[in-house]
This record gives sequence, structure tokens and C-alpha cells, in this order.
Amino acid sequence: FNTSEREYKEKVVKKTPFPIISHQSMFKRLLRRSFFRKVHSATKASESKASVSTKTPVAEKKATEEHIEAPVDVSFDEVAGAYHRIRDDILRTSCTKSHHLSKALGMELYFKKEFQHESGSFKERGACNALHLLTQDQKKKGVIAASAGNHALALARHGKRMGIPVTVIMPTVAPMTKIMNCRDYGAKVIIAGSHIVEAKAHAESLVKEQGLTYINGYDHPDIIAGAGTVGWEAMEQVPDMDAIVVPVGGAGLIAGIAVVMKTLKPDVEVIGVEPKLCSSFTAAMKAGKVVDGVTGATLADGLAVPRVGENAFETAKNRVDRMVCVDEQSIALAVLRLTELEKCVVEGGGATGLAALLGDHLPHLKGKKVVLPLCGGNIDITVLGRVIDRGLAADGRLLRFVSTVSDRPGGINGVTKLLAEEGASIKEIFHERAWLQSNVYDVQIKCVVEVSDRKHGEAVHKALLNAGYPTLMMNHDENSSEFTAASQDLLAGKHKYGYRS
Repeated sequence: FNTSEREYKEKVVKKTPFPIISHQSMFKRLLRRSFFRKVHSATKASESKASVSTKTPVAEKKATEEHIEAPVDVSFDEVAGAYHRIRDDILRTSCTKSHHLSKALGMELYFKKEFQHESGSFKERGACNALHLLTQDQKKKGVIAASAGNHALALARHGKRMGIPVTVIMPTVAPMTKIMNCRDYGAKVIIAGSHIVEAKAHAESLVKEQGLTYINGYDHPDIIAGAGTVGWEAMEQVPDMDAIVVPVGGAGLIAGIAVVMKTLKPDVEVIGVEPKLCSSFTAAMKAGKVVDGVTGATLADGLAVPRVGENAFETAKNRVDRMVCVDEQSIALAVLRLTELEKCVVEGGGATGLAALLGDHLPHLKGKKVVLPLCGGNIDITVLGRVIDRGLAADGRLLRFVSTVSDRPGGINGVTKLLAEEGASIKEIFHERAWLQSNVYDVQIKCVVEVSDRKHGEAVHKALLNAGYPTLMMNHDENSSEFTAASQDLLAGKHKYGYRS
């Protein structure tokens, strides 16, 4: 039989206190059977119309996202259709419990590992779904998209598999590895624009010139429906979850996941996380509508979308329970924890959910069962190195300090010997003579050292002071008035502790 989102809630959810936990097997049988006929009948109908219709076969109201008069609220039916449509073409990613982080954070933490897809992100789900739903004429002419990475890779991969020509417009800031991988999949790559907005403008001009179909990477209804299958699989894998914490950029992923959660198990808390330097969805929620935000350079570059999608916001606004914004230090630390403890290489955007937990933004989740989608792993090796260094600094395992020592032979030797005795490893050391305002026979050294943890770092600092080396630690806000005053005092020799001559 056929059932709608409302009917499912009335027939199953409202009549059973724990519809998913107690009736998991019924959940699988009912939904798959309910939508199998509906999906396949819709697919056959769309194929029969393909020769005479030029509209996207998902629904008449959203022929293409560029011509929608009002934002589309993507339905549970469409996510269910996407699930059955793409399940033979998409990897069912694992959702495993983290022993170390569950213990550290005081909750049952499960990672939905979307970086396991061949192209490295959850974007494959939406891209595959959208390409399946093109008419024969649209498939023949091809598709186009503006993307700096994951969406371009997903379209290129499935376009090659399905024999659909793919053109991607990538801005000049796009990583070279992603450009090369898109070309390797056979996509036509055009570099245009200094950022994604300029790249999109160029793509739209080619839509008119060449008759291509534009597929937005986070706001096309078919993309949102495909992204929602992440939530569908997670619900099957962890049916008794209490919350799901989702990274938010253009909001397509959280919109699709929220549709699934609020239909199948409404008491699951849907929480979105975005970087403080680009909190466009939070701004839209406060304004009650989509607004233009300010985008700063962030480690979560995949989430740096200055304006969330209209359709995504319409779908998500009444289904998302809470939004959290995280700083860059927390994102770097999350990437470090995943690399070090989980052996998972995840990009900054994919790690923001964990960043919210590490930053203690969600204390009410302690003792609960929580799912985190790790939505992408396409991070450049050079960037990964920088992010790990920032994570080590945020974790208190990299220390920077300035100290004043004698400029006579053996002056620096005393400091290095003390650091060795304390078990600290010197990474960098730099001499500064010209700006020191105290004794002309003094020299100021700037050091970066590696320690085991924050407590070890405090012990090293104390040892330097006790040995007579005036030392200013630099692991805090260097723009603060307090730090500036302390730095000036050190330069002028106005320090509390003496030093060895």
C-alpha cells in the first residue's frame, strides 16, 4: 500500500510509544514495502513521460530549482524514493561506536562514516539521485554545477558511471587535487571566478548557452532527498539513538536528515553545527528567512556558504531542534582526535559535530546515544598538517613561549638543557636581539616545544621560571591588553623573576 508522511505518523508513530526501538523489524518491512511500489511506479511513469516532458520527474512544482516560485518542503516520500532508487549504486557506510571518545565524553557516540564513499563524501547520495531523475533529453545534453570540491567530485563520478556529460565550474581557490580528480572521472572542468559565487554565475551563463541542467549541490530538492538517506541508514543502524549532530553549510544534509528523523522517531533531537566564521543557517533561523551572511576563512571550508538554500531552509526550519556554532580551535582539535583515536582522516567541515561535543556545547547529551555523520574526508595533505598543528596547540601539546637569556656563550644551552630534562621536545627556536630594551648582553628567544599534555606544559613553564628564566607563554589571546602589557614588560626587562647571566 501507499502511505504518506502524515499517514505513517497517524497509523504507526502515534499508536506505539516506541515505534522504532520496539518495532525495528516492522519499521524495515513496512517502509520498504510501502514505498517500493510507489517509487517504482513513479519511476516507470517518469520514463514513459521522458520523451514528451522537459520537466524533472520528481514533481511538477519543482521542474528545476531555478524556476521554483516558492521554496519546496521536501517530503519523507521523496527521501524514501531516493533511498530505494540509489541503494544499489551507493555504498552503505558504516556507523560504529567510538570506544575512546564515548568514554571521554560520557555518552554512547556513533560515527556515520560518510567519507568512505569513493569520492570521499556524502554528496554522492544526492548527485546519484538527481542524475537518476533527469529526463532522457537532459541526460543526453548533460549537467553543470559550480563547486569547489565534494559536489563536483560526486557528480563527476556518477556522471561517468551513468554516461551523462558533466561540466563543473570550479573557482581558482579549489584544491588542485580535487580539480585533477574531477578530470580523472571524465568531467569537463572550467576554472572561473575567485570564489564560488562567481563560479556559479559563470555556470548559469553556460546553462542558457548550451542547454545544460544546473544541479545545485545543497539546495536542489533531489539533492536534499538523496542526502536524507544518511539519516535513513543511521536510523536502521542505531534505531534507539537519542540525538544526531549534523554539520551545516548550505543546509541540504540537515534538511534531509531532519525529514527522516521527525517522521520516523520525532523525539530524536536534530542538532546542527556550523563554524562561527560562517553561521548562515543560525542567522536565517534568527531572521525567520534566508539572509546573506558574512563568510570568513575557516578550517571547515566545505561549510563556508554565505547563504543557505531556500529549499533546504524551508525543509529544515521547523524540524531542526537546536543550532550550535564552534570556533576554529575546536574544529582543529576534532580533526586531531579523529585522526589520532579513530584513525579517520576527516575534513574540517565533517568534524564540526565532534567539535561541538569537545567544546562542551551540548552537555545535556551526556549519558545518551548520539550519532555524528562524518560527512567528508577530502582534505589536502598540506592543510591536514596545519590543522593537526593547530589541534595540538589547542590541546596544550604545543607550547609557544618567549624567554630572556644571556647572549654570552652557553646562554641558550641552559634553556635547551632544562627543556630536555623536563621531557619537552624543541620544534622551533628563534633569536631576537634588536627589539630587546633591557641589558645589551641579553637575547630574547622564541620557542615552540612539544609536550605530552597541558599538565606537562604547566610543569615546563614552572621549571623555566624556577630556574630564573623570565618566560611569557603565548598560548592565549595575543591581542588582549593583558598580553600586550606583559610582552612590553618582558622586552623592557620589567619582569618578576631574575635570570642566569
